[in-house]
Amino acid sequence: MRRERLDKIDRKILRDLQDDGRITNVELAKRAGISAPPCLRRVRALEEDGFIRGYHADIEGEMLGFGVTVFAFVGLVSQAEADLVQFEKQVMGWPLVRECHMLQGETDFLLKIVARDLDSYNQFLTSDLTAAANVANVRSAINIRTSKRDVGVPIDPDINYA
Repeated sequence: MRRERLDKIDRKILRDLQDDGRITNVELAKRAGISAPPCLRRVRALEEDGFIRGYHADIEGEMLGFGVTVFAFVGLVSQAEADLVQFEKQVMGWPLVRECHMLQGETDFLLKIVARDLDSYNQFLTSDLTAAANVANVRSAINIRTSKRDVGVPIDPDINYA
């Protein structure tokens, strides 16, 4: 059964794991002010309850040749639920699309796309994205610089967010 409220220790655990997913359970327990076995039980419970979705490495894309990041604002012809779901399914099959957000307002979806260079982005744009069924228009914004890239959400252990 999913917990509705988190206590201060749970919030400390979440904050510290979000900051460093490779922290040892012993160090995590020490920071949370509890012993290692109950800390591990809490982490497992937070995972099972869906508060922790997973763990990953933050890879520097440019070092692997992905020098271009583009934010694409996609408008669809139809906003019927079946058409929205179909577009989302199609996006799942495009490895260059790293994030997909359905929006309320003028644009239906915001996509974060990585590419090796502008030519490879333009190839994806014309061959895949604008060619997709139900896509009416795409506006692209090319990222010049990223000044901040925080993951997750701000977590203050002293604030009960529930």
